[in-house]
Amino acid sequence: MAKKQTSSEAGTEAVQEAILTKEQQSLKIVKKYMLWSLGAGLIPFPLVDIATVTGVQIKMVSELSKIYNVEFSENRARNVISPILSSVTAKTFAAGTVGSTIKAIPIIGTLVGSITMPLFSSAFAYALGQIFINHFEKGGTFLDFDVEKNKENFAEMFKKGKNVASELKEEVKS
Repeated sequence: MAKKQTSSEAGTEAVQEAILTKEQQSLKIVKKYMLWSLGAGLIPFPLVDIATVTGVQIKMVSELSKIYNVEFSENRARNVISPILSSVTAKTFAAGTVGSTIKAIPIIGTLVGSITMPLFSSAFAYALGQIFINHFEKGGTFLDFDVEKNKENFAEMFKKGKNVASELKEEVKS
């Protein structure tokens, strides 16, 4: 049975949360949305999973922008996220899309798609979160976000994100 939290304990947690730097708060948000993206990638319906993952990641960027007091616009966020997504190499993106589409094949397709899509989605959330944290930490906004400048950084973060996502998946299993 879970121990009920006292108001004193809740107050202590709130103070500890307030002490966290913006970057620390942001990293917690990225981890949360990596988990949500991992879960959304498990949706067994092709293309529904991609739409859900996209919505989850836009929500993540929205929360990150609040931490840094950056005005959020869903349209601006989509205009930045779409070209970033296209910067993922064709092979990697195809693996994510195939991971979704292959789910349409009974039994084996669901199994294969359920392995590839969650990791792809979670790694993408990691990379996206990292580039926005870096941008916002430097005082950037959606209006001055340079997609071309961030494509290479995104690719590096995506590679790292695959490892972080695998570790996170194992952590969840434990």
